[in-house]
Amino acid sequence: MQPSSSVSWMDDYTTKQHQNFVTVFAVLFNGCTGIMAGANMSGELKNPGRSIPVGTMAACLITFFVYFVFMLLIAASTPRDLLHCSYSFLLSINVWPPLVAIGVFFSSMSAALSCLIGASRILHQLAYDDIFGAFLRPVKWTTANGNPMVAVLLSWVLVQLTLFVGGVSEIAPIVTIFFLFSYAAVDLSCLALEWASAPNFRPTFKYFTWHTCVLGFISCVVMMFLIQPMYTSVSFLALLALVGVIHYLSPTSAWGYISQALIFHQVRKYMLMLDVRKEHVKFWRPQILLMVKNPRSCCQLVDFINSIKKSGLYVLGHVSVGHLADMKDDMLGPQHNHWLNFVDLIDVKAFVELTLSGSVREGTEHLLRLSGLGGMKPNTLVLGFYDNSPQRDTFKDMKILDKNTTGVTNYACDESSAIAPSRDEASTITSLFFAVQNDGGSTGHRGSNFTVNEYVSIITDALKMNKNVCLARYFDQMDRAQMASDKPYYIDVWPVNLLKPLHQENEKLDKPSSFFDTTCIFIMQMACILNMSQVWKKFTQLRIYVVESDDRSPTLKEIQEFLTAVRIRAEIKLIQFDGGKHIRDLPANNIPSASRNAYLQSANDMIKSRLDRTSVSFLYLPSPPSDQSQYTEYMEMMTKLSDQLGPTFFIHGISHVISF
Repeated sequence: MQPSSSVSWMDDYTTKQHQNFVTVFAVLFNGCTGIMAGANMSGELKNPGRSIPVGTMAACLITFFVYFVFMLLIAASTPRDLLHCSYSFLLSINVWPPLVAIGVFFSSMSAALSCLIGASRILHQLAYDDIFGAFLRPVKWTTANGNPMVAVLLSWVLVQLTLFVGGVSEIAPIVTIFFLFSYAAVDLSCLALEWASAPNFRPTFKYFTWHTCVLGFISCVVMMFLIQPMYTSVSFLALLALVGVIHYLSPTSAWGYISQALIFHQVRKYMLMLDVRKEHVKFWRPQILLMVKNPRSCCQLVDFINSIKKSGLYVLGHVSVGHLADMKDDMLGPQHNHWLNFVDLIDVKAFVELTLSGSVREGTEHLLRLSGLGGMKPNTLVLGFYDNSPQRDTFKDMKILDKNTTGVTNYACDESSAIAPSRDEASTITSLFFAVQNDGGSTGHRGSNFTVNEYVSIITDALKMNKNVCLARYFDQMDRAQMASDKPYYIDVWPVNLLKPLHQENEKLDKPSSFFDTTCIFIMQMACILNMSQVWKKFTQLRIYVVESDDRSPTLKEIQEFLTAVRIRAEIKLIQFDGGKHIRDLPANNIPSASRNAYLQSANDMIKSRLDRTSVSFLYLPSPPSDQSQYTEYMEMMTKLSDQLGPTFFIHGISHVISF
């Protein structure tokens, strides 16, 4: 027994090539691959939770015992020369040689059928879940009792094609590599579930630990490269390509994604590390809450804010007016997924927050306080403009109706909700949001019960909470396709409070220390951020208008020095404005309506005359008056100032955003 059992690798008598541990392992490993048969057929087991671990462990132990005993018996009974020159030596030493042939035939047939049935079930499930789309659609067909005959036949064809590679010695390493790939994937899956701390991952095997997962994964990868480095490298590239195809082309599935659990675990960890006490102006970025009434009327604005967020937090907020106590069920639960579908359809990187409140003002306050998490909280509120401008169905303008036109059904819905109930979850997004109604205020929630006082009160509340405020008007007129086809276009910035002469009170509230006050700098920062985004950077340039008035205005040199210090590239335009003649020598708190309207019309005409290839205008938003009785007058002035200016973005800044 001693001479036969000692390790001494020899040349293969059929190929005359010298053998070593790796080549022998590649051939013999295929005899142990049946241990995964139970897992491959888990869908047909009565109790897979018990049968798979018990069957797998039993298979490993029995295989090890049989092979070990068989090895000892052969070493003790077979001459060494016979082992060196014949792979069919068992026929020579058996009592009845045909018994060996019969055993080899049936064991091979059993292993082949096991692999064929297991592989066909996996192939059928891939087709059933539409992982590769129409490519595997014929494989879905099954017999009346659920037997996937097409998958079995296709698996058999693939096996036959593999046999053309060559003999067992050539095929075995390839098969071994793919089996090791599957085992490495199982180890990696268990490791990911353990590291993700998924509560529902509770292995019944009491000796399970992530250390064994790492050891198993590393062992499989190392053996693959030792067996055949070239085949393994090509297999890795093919695997990565398949992962990419599945990630980008496969439909959303219902079985869950381990990536989501890992992302959640890492995000939670880093969110705890994001300390708001360590914030610095050098790393400031806009974190925006955009209030939306009906997405069908403001798609361009939603897309515009996505360009201006500069990798910051972006939240779409919606307030449904009502009280949960008066409802049978929570109306917001079913709506949330529809809003997420809208975000995917319009292709913006935004979160969605819905709330139910007694008023829009109260709901907006809730969202400002509670949206976000940890150090990622909104610092800027964006509202649609409160006016009587007719709304447009921007789904048509953004060609969202063309992206998915099957199964469109119009359902009636309550005005208190932006989403109609859907009978079929497969219905398109166009059937979930009610048609545009021309009641104004596309994102400002304007309706029969939403007053101008409540709208301005929302602005006041946001400023009290130290939030920057932006108002967006005429964004349904924005046409980015036109910008791309006919460049250059300009982002016009008007960093001057044109309403300052009309309200001395606003001047006290804003407390400017110089011409470049907080809001002025904030406007230029936001315009610069917009110009830095990939799409806008290609087709637009910054253009800053500085109005020379009776007050002290900066010189061209001062403005250039400032822009150089804050690293903003822009074209500077100095403008003479004589609109002050309409209100000169009149007290700010007692200006006649005619004089005020004349001043506002002059300011509007001045801006309008400079709309030369302007894509969007950034204007100064003054603080609302403290007297609520003046809220209507305040909005009337904002309306007259911005009439017919195209896409207009009013901004009032609270945050210090520039580092010199």
